[in-house]
Amino acid sequence: MGNLQGKKIAITGSRKMAEMSMMVQKKGGTAYERPLQETIKCKPEDMQEILNDVITNGTDWSVFTTGVGTTALFEAAASLGLSEPFQKAIKASRIATRGYKTVQELKKYGLAPDIIDGDGTNAGLLGALEEVDLADQRVFLQLHGERVPALEKGFAEKGAELTCIMPYETTVPYPEMVTKLVHEVIDGEMDAVLLTATPQVRVLFKEAEKQGLAEQLAQAFNERAVAGSIGRVTTGTLNEYGVTRVIAPEHERMGALVVAVDEFFKGN
Repeated sequence: MGNLQGKKIAITGSRKMAEMSMMVQKKGGTAYERPLQETIKCKPEDMQEILNDVITNGTDWSVFTTGVGTTALFEAAASLGLSEPFQKAIKASRIATRGYKTVQELKKYGLAPDIIDGDGTNAGLLGALEEVDLADQRVFLQLHGERVPALEKGFAEKGAELTCIMPYETTVPYPEMVTKLVHEVIDGEMDAVLLTATPQVRVLFKEAEKQGLAEQLAQAFNERAVAGSIGRVTTGTLNEYGVTRVIAPEHERMGALVVAVDEFFKGN
């Protein structure tokens, strides 16, 4: 038995929710499923126009930001019969990546990045490209689930001609669940909330902002319900919304997150 005895733990990611719930229960806690977002793979046909543009006109830079998104992109090209020309176009470009999983996925296609982010964040990616002249350069940017204004702005400010593609879309499957969790956190009904991706943070705080409760939500995380986070990007987004107390394991895995939160309650 762990240190979560009597603790109420909200799980917000739809992916592997049952597994995370089981991990929490093994540590003695009670898991509450609160799915805030769902990531849905886009149809290859929806990406065909952009893929054809890259194949026909080429790109100076190809930027990949997630491993799962990278795989989905190459799989979409293959399903459209564009695998060979698409890989050829990417190989002819310079490549920049964010995240170690992205690098691993590119290796499967015989591709290696010229530029790698310094810390797994979008800011780190832009920092790694700081000395690179992108003026009038065609940049093909793979996003995942949602637009990233700060990243897109960074490329635009460097004068790049940006083309974005999203192999996945982020949706909110149960809007009423988002509202429920905002109030549960503020009212002290949850001891911890496990956040496994940036969109979950944005969805939660956008709902709080709609109700004029964003500051109260951040305060509740800092004083009552601890925020558990996977990944530096997710942690950084929590920080942007004013959440300073974040439990984030060194290894970006769901099991490691549950262990880290369990350890937090051991001393608290």
